[in-house]
Amino acid sequence: MNTATHSVPVADPFVGSFTPPAEPMCQRLAELVSARMPQEGIYGTDIPRLDLIRVDTPTPSMSVVYEPALCVIAQGSKTVRLGDREIVYGPLSYMVSSVDLPVSGCVVEASPENPYLAVKIRIDPAEVADLVLQLGDAAPTGPVDCPYGSCGLCIAQVDLGILDAMTRLVRLLDCPTDTRILAPLIQREIMYRALIGEMGSRMREFVSADSQSHRISKVISVLKNRFTEPLRVRELADNVNMSESALYHSFKQVTRMSPVQYQKKLRLHEARRLMLSEGLEAATASYRVGYESPSHFSREYSRMFGAPPRADVIKLRGETGSKVPA
Repeated sequence: MNTATHSVPVADPFVGSFTPPAEPMCQRLAELVSARMPQEGIYGTDIPRLDLIRVDTPTPSMSVVYEPALCVIAQGSKTVRLGDREIVYGPLSYMVSSVDLPVSGCVVEASPENPYLAVKIRIDPAEVADLVLQLGDAAPTGPVDCPYGSCGLCIAQVDLGILDAMTRLVRLLDCPTDTRILAPLIQREIMYRALIGEMGSRMREFVSADSQSHRISKVISVLKNRFTEPLRVRELADNVNMSESALYHSFKQVTRMSPVQYQKKLRLHEARRLMLSEGLEAATASYRVGYESPSHFSREYSRMFGAPPRADVIKLRGETGSKVPA
C-alpha cells in the first residue's frame, strides 16, 4: 500500500476573498460568542445541538472524533488532518463533517486578546434528508469545488445567509422564551442554506439512498456501533450491495483511511475515554474495545496519541478540556 501523504500547503484558501458585507457580520458573530464565553472551553448551550467554542492560545495537535456537524469560525484559524489531507480554515469559511471521522486537529491562530471563536451545529441526517426531499430538483447535484477533494470533510466560503442565520441563532440565547420555537426553525434554515450553497451536492450524497457516499455512511454507522467486533469487510460490503474492492475505494475516498484503520482509531479513542472517564486500567480498556493483546494495544495507542496509555491519561487529567479541538 502506498503510504505517502499529500498535504495541502498550509494556507487558508478563503483568506483575502471576503465579500465586503460579510466581514463585519463575522466580527459581530465573534463579539456575540465572546460575550457568552468569558473563559476558553467548549460550551453546550440551551439550544439543542448548538455548541460555542473558545480557545485563547494555539494548541498542539490532538486526536478527536468529529461527528456530523457544521462549524463556522468567527475568529482565528485551525488545521485538521484527515488521513493524508491537511485542511486549513479560518474566518468566513465553514466546515461540514458529513459522517463520524477520526481526525487530528489544532488551533493555529488564537490569543487572549483575539481568541479562536467558533459555532458548531450538530447535523441531524434525518433533517437533511427531509430538506433534500422538499427541495427536489432544486437541490444542487453538481460536483463540489472543495480544494481538499471529495472526502467526508469539506469547507466552503460562508455566505451571508448562513452567517446571518448563525448570528440570529446565537442571539437567541438571550431570549429563552423564544428559543423553544425559533431555534429549530433557524437551525433548519442553516441546513437549508448549506444545501443550496457550495456544500449542497456533497451533503445530498450522504443522504441519497442510491449514492456510494450514503452506502459508506451506513458502513460507518455499523463500524461505529460494532467496532469492538472482528472486522469482516465482505459482510460490510454485502450489507450495502457493494463489492469489497468498491467498498474499500469509496470508504478511503470519504474517510482518507481504510476500514481497518478507521476501526482502530475508534477503538483507541474509546479506550482513552474509558481510562479517562471511568478509571479503567489500560489492559481492561484494551479488552473492552476489542484488543486481545495489551502490549499490541499499548504500541498502537502510543503511535496514535504520542505517549503510552497511563502517561497519556495522567497528562490529560492535568489539563483542561478546553484544549481539545472541536
